[in-house]
Amino acid sequence: MPTVGEALVERLKAHGVTHVFGIPGVHTVELYRGLASSGIAHITPRHEQGAGFMADGYARASGKPGVAFVITGPGLTNTLTAMAQARADSVPMLVVSGVNKTHTLGRGLGCLHELPDQLALSETVSIKAEQIATAAALVPAIDAAFEAMSAERGGPYHIEIPIDVAKHDHPRSGPAAALAAPLAADPGQIGALAAALMGAQKVVILAGGGAKRAEAALGELAEKLDAPVVLTVNARGLMHRHPLGIPASPSLKAVRAAIAEADMVLAVGTEFGPTDYDMYALGEMPSMKRLARIDICAGQLARHEAEMCLQADAGAALEALLAEVRDKPIGDGAARAEAARKAAWEELSEDYRKMCGLLDVIRDARPGALIVGDSTQPIYAGNLYYDHDAAGGWFNAATGFGALGYAIPAGIGAQFAQPDRSVVVIAGDGGAQFSLPELMTAAQEKLPMTFIIWNNGGYGEIELTMENADIDVVGCDPKPPLFEHIAASCGMPYVRVAAEPHALAEALAPKAGQSGPVMIEIDAPFIAS
Repeated sequence: MPTVGEALVERLKAHGVTHVFGIPGVHTVELYRGLASSGIAHITPRHEQGAGFMADGYARASGKPGVAFVITGPGLTNTLTAMAQARADSVPMLVVSGVNKTHTLGRGLGCLHELPDQLALSETVSIKAEQIATAAALVPAIDAAFEAMSAERGGPYHIEIPIDVAKHDHPRSGPAAALAAPLAADPGQIGALAAALMGAQKVVILAGGGAKRAEAALGELAEKLDAPVVLTVNARGLMHRHPLGIPASPSLKAVRAAIAEADMVLAVGTEFGPTDYDMYALGEMPSMKRLARIDICAGQLARHEAEMCLQADAGAALEALLAEVRDKPIGDGAARAEAARKAAWEELSEDYRKMCGLLDVIRDARPGALIVGDSTQPIYAGNLYYDHDAAGGWFNAATGFGALGYAIPAGIGAQFAQPDRSVVVIAGDGGAQFSLPELMTAAQEKLPMTFIIWNNGGYGEIELTMENADIDVVGCDPKPPLFEHIAASCGMPYVRVAAEPHALAEALAPKAGQSGPVMIEIDAPFIAS
């Protein structure tokens, strides 16, 4: 009869898990029983926060939940930052941890890795946190987590297993049930929304991350409605170079004006977070007339007043709308989108336009790549205006929770999810120092990744913010390491280039005989204004 630890591995495999990111410890060794022979690959990061970020990147790139194994106490607390980022960005993640023996919990006995209440701590960032108190509770808990991550808004789930329970016998379980179909919208609501959209003269669509796997339906609906589509950060890559696409932030004045001009706004899979819609902290959302919303989360729908709210999976709802909406005569939709794009571009500072030009160089050198970013200047610029060429291929931690140190491990997770695609990581010299050790994970696994380090000698964007607020700059000049030596210590090729398109394009060009990860350091003296 298998143990609870072996049953855990079997159930994860039954749910299609192929990779687990984690660092084993004395409190999780029983969770590893049978893992080596299961066919599930185990990836060892250098820090548990890295395990969480790798699971996040894996989930975003694959569309499947990322899974992390972490130890009791410090392993779980180290992972909380990554869990909070996943919560903010609706990323499905399952974190499995150990916890001390059942009879010791909550007693303050001074056990190794003891927390006063580990589960309560996890509940502050988890969609759901659950302790497996008996062998019989294991499979229902795992099944419920995967069902919820499939059918509801994504986010982190935490299952903790006491070290004594992990050794208990567990009966063999049957195959995992098929996951539920995507949540469909009420047909009556679809009909009413279709009628309203057909009756409007100037529709604008706001597309968020919830729509990133529904590109075809989104584009077809936009064409039927002659409606410009504003793409938030997590929707970038949808409708690349489409005449109706507006790959620019709704925080920009030009995009806000295009939204205000519409007589009806359809928001699909977007939570209206300030880091998308009010990044300049004006304290106000874009002006919208006759707002209709489609979102899988009832809680999200309740947070913003709208004329019509449809709780449904974005893809399912868009497909249903297509069956009800008739083609409108071609009007000025493309002209409105073009005007918004042009005005938004002119609104950017000269330095930001330069950075966006460098992003275009990366995209054109690596078509269809996954570009994974940290909170650094070119990512901020791209979040304001950048037209990626692959749905779901642009994501970063500069929105939502905004955790530094995200890009390097998240990019590694993404590469495991999409081994045949190019993965390009963009991290600042400051943010990279949060997770530099994870470069060795990429080197050890021989991942064909490109790490771009944007080196402006410190926290350039924060320095600028302090200057603009008339505050004496303090703490923004952490001395960066010699990245050439860092790359050499990891055994990866390295080149340093100026922040100039031709030099970057040459550095990105394939090199004969080159395999595994490479590092490109960009000497970035200019500061965005």
